Amino acid sequence: MLAVTLESSRELRGLEILSKGDQIRRLDADTYRVDSQNGNGSYLVVRKGKEWGCECPDHVYRQVVCKHIYAVYFSLNLRQRVVKEVQPAIEATQPEGCRYCGSENIVKIGVRHNLRGDAQRFLCKECGHKFILDEGFDKVKATPKAITIALDLYFKGISQRKIVEHLQMFEGIKVTQPCVLKWIRKYMELMKGYVDKFTPELGSMWHSDEMCINVRKTEPTEGGNYSWAWNLLDHETRFLIASEVTKHRNIEDARKVLQEAKDVANGQAPDFIITDKLPAYKKAISKEFRTLSKPRTEHVKLKSIREGSNNNVVERLHGTVRERVKVMRGMDNDESAEAMLESQRLYYNYLRPHQGLNGKTPAEKAGIDLQLGGNKWEGLIRKAKRTPKVIKEMKGSGNP
Repeated sequence: MLAVTLESSRELRGLEILSKGDQIRRLDADTYRVDSQNGNGSYLVVRKGKEWGCECPDHVYRQVVCKHIYAVYFSLNLRQRVVKEVQPAIEATQPEGCRYCGSENIVKIGVRHNLRGDAQRFLCKECGHKFILDEGFDKVKATPKAITIALDLYFKGISQRKIVEHLQMFEGIKVTQPCVLKWIRKYMELMKGYVDKFTPELGSMWHSDEMCINVRKTEPTEGGNYSWAWNLLDHETRFLIASEVTKHRNIEDARKVLQEAKDVANGQAPDFIITDKLPAYKKAISKEFRTLSKPRTEHVKLKSIREGSNNNVVERLHGTVRERVKVMRGMDNDESAEAMLESQRLYYNYLRPHQGLNGKTPAEKAGIDLQLGGNKWEGLIRKAKRTPKVIKEMKGSGNP
């Protein structure tokens, strides 16, 4: 083991190399490349067992611990200390209920010791199952910080390839693009099952509009391979109520997004629905909201941006969606497009602070305050995972 005290000139020069910030490149856990300080190439520093070796003449001919080895050693100590300080500890929280039957009649029965630390074990006195509190990141090698960074970058429009490069450069984590995609599918499905049980408190004016998206493996239409993405948004809270993907823009297609909106709003009907000049909206709104509201929901057809009502809020939403679609270069099929829109809706409503709402999310503005903390991704994943399976299957009608 190398000495930690800075007593020799080689140790001091090793620290100088580290302080420059870009002289050491990690190839794997036991191999590093350190730049030569006279500008003549670089040297390979390799660990074999407990001993370190370097290609430089100082180590090869004098058989001493050179400045390049000291630089790598100091780099390792710094990295380990940063990981310990930055990595958030998993809180020892009480589960909301048994993960198998949902019963609240549970007791602590000891601690399980594993590589991630100590985990509290619980016993359900109703069904007899023993379990630990799964916070959503168990059996995953990457840290919660790395996973949530990948998720956030993805929905900010960054490509999977660039996400992989970012994690390797700034977090020292090697992952593949399929791994990032696996995280996205896994955690979006988990969070969607949790947030779907909440009913937002919506305003009296809704906006609806449709946008064209490229779908590669679909039935070609007159204009090419594309489908229509419908979005329906609440004006007051900016809550994205419903999203649908259809091949055409007829009355039945317009009714699909309105029907989904009624389910999300628990039957609540707006006073006004603002749309563009698409003829399908008039009959679709009349059919879906004819008996739900008194007085009847009024359809406001947008004619000019100079009028008091406009669709700027939903057009801004479409810009956010296009940020994601642009780097994907289109969807494979309508099913993948639908899944993308559903994931985008969750991100837009619960995780993305909205400038027009003074930094609040649309969900918070709509009365769904989940108190997710600074890292909203991690907070929502942990809350979704703590919810017992039987409770997630029940469709709640109230807010938390």
